[in-house]
Amino acid sequence: MASISSVGLGSGLDVKSIVSQLVALEKQPITALQTKEASIQTKISSFAQIKGLVSTFADAASKLTLDSGFNSMTVASSNASAVNATVSGVATPGNYAFSVSQLAQSQTSASGVVAAGTTMGLGSITLQVGSAAAVTVNIVDGDDTSLSGIAAKINDAGAGVTASVVTDSSGQRLVMRSNSTGAANAFTVSTSGSGPLGSLAFTTKQAAQDTLAQINGVDVTSSDRTFSQAVPGLTFTASQVTTTAADVTVTADTATTKKNIQAFVDAYNAINDLLSTQTKYDSDNKTAGDLQGDSTAVGIQNTLRSMIGSVTASGGAYNRLSDIGISVLRGGNLSVDDTKLSKALSTRDSAADVKKLFATKDAGEASNGIAVKFKALTSAMLSFDGTLNAKTDALNAEDKRNLSEQDKVTARATALEARLNAQYSALDTRMASLNSLSAYVSQQVTNWNKSSS
Repeated sequence: MASISSVGLGSGLDVKSIVSQLVALEKQPITALQTKEASIQTKISSFAQIKGLVSTFADAASKLTLDSGFNSMTVASSNASAVNATVSGVATPGNYAFSVSQLAQSQTSASGVVAAGTTMGLGSITLQVGSAAAVTVNIVDGDDTSLSGIAAKINDAGAGVTASVVTDSSGQRLVMRSNSTGAANAFTVSTSGSGPLGSLAFTTKQAAQDTLAQINGVDVTSSDRTFSQAVPGLTFTASQVTTTAADVTVTADTATTKKNIQAFVDAYNAINDLLSTQTKYDSDNKTAGDLQGDSTAVGIQNTLRSMIGSVTASGGAYNRLSDIGISVLRGGNLSVDDTKLSKALSTRDSAADVKKLFATKDAGEASNGIAVKFKALTSAMLSFDGTLNAKTDALNAEDKRNLSEQDKVTARATALEARLNAQYSALDTRMASLNSLSAYVSQQVTNWNKSSS
């Protein structure tokens, strides 16, 4: 008996359609799983956005916990080519008359003239720089005893001077210059030896000296050309000797402070906008945000809103953001009243209280500044085991389980398809055999009928 090569031929049934429908029915759960998987991926993407915005907000809050966030100063000099200043710490606004009578310089000493190519012989050179220990450079057998070789050995000794050879029409000179400026870095040179080295004498060509200046009539001295200790928070730099005092003016830079505060507000609003959009339900269109009902997203939004409206007993005149012109709008966003904020920053004492409102730290939860509180909160959210990473890990684990379930459904459907095809193939074979037998019996009956007649 020939085998059936196409399922359904023997039975006459539409086996392909029957198997296809049964397999499709077995695969039905995968549609719901795929829909859920798409939702999980959307949530993962949404929390990645939230994490990015929280990081930006953390940076903005961190700036307002630092002195540099509030103590910005603008420095101007009436003679910037001669005198200038930079803010190097907590500075106080003021005017400073700065005059320069002498600039710091290094000592330079040169030897007498030596004919080019002279072999200086063996011996030693002893260098004494300021109060440092003397350094002796020994020229021994095997050394290069030319002036260039001796200069190289001096430089390798780290004695606090740099040696070089200068050549002119009269011959060569060994020249040494102290590595640091200032009178305290003056140096002496002595030589010994039986050859030309022993009789080599040095003359000071430029004496070591300090910078001499006056700040508001008070004499100040520096071994270099900067004055970092004369006025707290300021570093003055002298570049030229002056004939009249340069007027250096230091004023409070409220524009930078306001910019830092605005950045804090903008970063907060970006988070609030995203969370509001993602968690809302539009009753008119009957559509929900991607994170509508998500407890983590709702929890983050509630925590941020609660903290932004909190009171801080920082010890200054201001206890709430609204006291300095930062108000909460409908929908949760913040708005800055520039006039009110400018007034709060207009005086030194008032500006100090604004700083306390944001930057007071280590004073306890109730008394820490607003920025300090938010820095701690966002750091916790962004930490390795914090809220945002924990949520992302949970979503990734859920996505993995979902894909595993899809694989299981696909595997069951594939197994069912193979089983049904095998069963219908066996049925076809059986039906074909029965049909063949039936045809044979019918033929025999017909033949018997003919014979009997």
